[in-house]
Amino acid sequence: MERYHLQEWLNFITAELHKQFSPLFQSTTPAEYKETLKEKIGQRFDWVGHQLKGKDYLMGSTFTVADAYLFTMLTWTKHVGIDLARWPVLTAYQARVAARPKVREAMIAEGLIKQSDRVTA
Repeated sequence: MERYHLQEWLNFITAELHKQFSPLFQSTTPAEYKETLKEKIGQRFDWVGHQLKGKDYLMGSTFTVADAYLFTMLTWTKHVGIDLARWPVLTAYQARVAARPKVREAMIAEGLIKQSDRVTA
């Protein structure tokens, strides 16, 4: 059953979050449509935040590929003007994932942070 629950999370992140973010990175996307997309993302974040309450990760205490995917979506927010402060559960989750040694190692390898940087949400 856990495998199916993981698939649900991956499908949700793909269809309900990733799909909404993509046009936000395009300069040709009209500003009013970008605002609509940000509202939709906010609604999805409301739901994800509710699902994460009382859990370390999407599947409970186990870090999965879905967590890595959601973490990526959360890091995109600062590039498209979405303030995560509205979702304290998500900012705490983002900080928890960012603090994982392998996540930090990957971020350094990708040039997203410097080795001397402290990882923050």
